[in-house]
Amino acid sequence: MRFMVARDGQDTALYVVDGENAYRVTGQNGFGGTDLAAVIAADKAQIEAAVDAAGKHAPVPVASLSPALPFNRFGKILCLGLNYVDHVKEGGYEIPTYPAMFVRMPSSMMAADAPMVKPDCSDRLDYEVELMIVMGKGGRHIKEEDALDHVFGYTVFNDGSVRDYQRKTHQWTPGKNFDDTGALGPIVVTADELPAGAAGLNIQSRLNGNVMQDSNTSDMMWPVAKTIATVSEFTTLEPGDLIAMGTPPGVGHARTPPVFMFPGDVVEVEIENICTCRSPIISEKDAANGEAAA
Repeated sequence: MRFMVARDGQDTALYVVDGENAYRVTGQNGFGGTDLAAVIAADKAQIEAAVDAAGKHAPVPVASLSPALPFNRFGKILCLGLNYVDHVKEGGYEIPTYPAMFVRMPSSMMAADAPMVKPDCSDRLDYEVELMIVMGKGGRHIKEEDALDHVFGYTVFNDGSVRDYQRKTHQWTPGKNFDDTGALGPIVVTADELPAGAAGLNIQSRLNGNVMQDSNTSDMMWPVAKTIATVSEFTTLEPGDLIAMGTPPGVGHARTPPVFMFPGDVVEVEIENICTCRSPIISEKDAANGEAAA
């Protein structure tokens, strides 16, 4: 299934998406959930009954909905860095033997189509297209051969990175956690609709229509199953936790000359058979004044 949390006017609800049409699941057959956490927590039969009931009503165009974040409250947001060999090389790093990891704070996350905010303190806001895992079943010390059974689905993530703040220390936390720089969604695709581990999918970013990154999820050094096993060695994963899988080569800071994002730009990140996540760039000042981007 393809799920989307979105607003129709002021009302936020869960929808199931079929092509260009969306069917409201919230309120169907006794299902009152408004986000993906409710789907993950519900009995499978309950969700299937609610989706079947939704399909009997007239759909709304997906284009008429405003995407919202898939979770009303986030659990853990774990992120891999340096997971594509050519991206490691373009950044001047040595090939790692253990994945670089950092965490994202909920305040850094934003919905698809919402403005991504360039902070006033930096002119080095960069794009990073990434596959995002949505955990469906938790656990500790999950075996690699069992790991894919713990995945609910996948979505698209733009790990907007403020490069000068990322490089201020060996820890990347500041540059990866500016408010409203991590764009997520809008569609979450259940694992059964994609190849195992979401492997073999084209992954691409575009800035103002120009292709900047163009790779394949099969090029990841730590595939999905190995990543889940590695992460669960040190933390208990829980339903609804998110794991971002790193970005391929072509990021702005590694280009000659460097390419960064500024107000008026539009960045799109896309993964084959999942979705496109679009973000107009807006200044921090305009964001504070409540101005919208085109």
